[in-house]
Amino acid sequence: MDELFDLTLYRTLRPVAGQPLRKVLDELIPVETRHMEFWRAFFHLSPQSLGFGRKLKLGFLYAAGRVFGDGAIQLILEGIEVSGIRKYLTVWEAAKGKPLGEAVKDILKDEMGHEDELVLAGSSRRMDPEKVRSIFLGFNDGCVEILGAVTGFMAAFKDPAHVLAASVLVAFAGALSMAAGAWAAVESETEVFATEDAKRRFMSDGSAGGTPPGSPWSACWVVGISYFVGAAVPVAPAFLGAHGLGWIVASAGAAVVAVSVILSFLTGMAVRRRIAINLVVVFLAVGLSWAAGLMAGRFWGITL
Repeated sequence: MDELFDLTLYRTLRPVAGQPLRKVLDELIPVETRHMEFWRAFFHLSPQSLGFGRKLKLGFLYAAGRVFGDGAIQLILEGIEVSGIRKYLTVWEAAKGKPLGEAVKDILKDEMGHEDELVLAGSSRRMDPEKVRSIFLGFNDGCVEILGAVTGFMAAFKDPAHVLAASVLVAFAGALSMAAGAWAAVESETEVFATEDAKRRFMSDGSAGGTPPGSPWSACWVVGISYFVGAAVPVAPAFLGAHGLGWIVASAGAAVVAVSVILSFLTGMAVRRRIAINLVVVFLAVGLSWAAGLMAGRFWGITL
């Protein structure tokens, strides 16, 4: 069913892809067709159709490719490849030495070799995958961290105006801190790369290997802004006058689930596992921050 989904997705994206990626899809489609027919014959399956969930996912990915163009399509292809390889590796590890294992091994060689080269051949990429991941990770961090702050402030202050003021200040400080950390990390990575580059050039009189890090300032802005936008999600209900935690937790939880799905697709991690982990973090942040806020209010005698 995954091979059928991939094949249907490639056929659906082809009309909206630019010329370079259309050539890639023209080569991927026969490969996926061969894989799907192989599994149908291997398991003696009759032709099937996509279920509701896969059709919904197909529509979402098509809309992303249609709206954001080749950059998004390139990311979609990479995400599909990572997910496919991960699933095949799992099955192969469990079925080594059996007919299923040998069949999966042959498909894996195809996935890791031919298809991977085709996906990476897309030279019209307009989106940097690392930058996209940084955006969603920064958003996720800001959302969860400030959710905890808002919860604690509500327990301590009670008054929405004071909660809002304190939360905005913490969100602003957190965004600055995250941005500075991202800048320092990329700057350090750049220095290390430059040193390794100089060593390789000295030893071989050749050019450096590997890909140099991106701009520290670019990383600074991407992480800082995405963190602040994520922080705005739990702050918004307080800004609109929410007195309880219901709307705050609901909005932050919905945002975390949406980001978890996107990050899982981009990184190849199991969707349910990432959602479960992030929701556990959300509930821990709410529970522990609420308890901390109550204790702080009582300890310092806050009666706002």
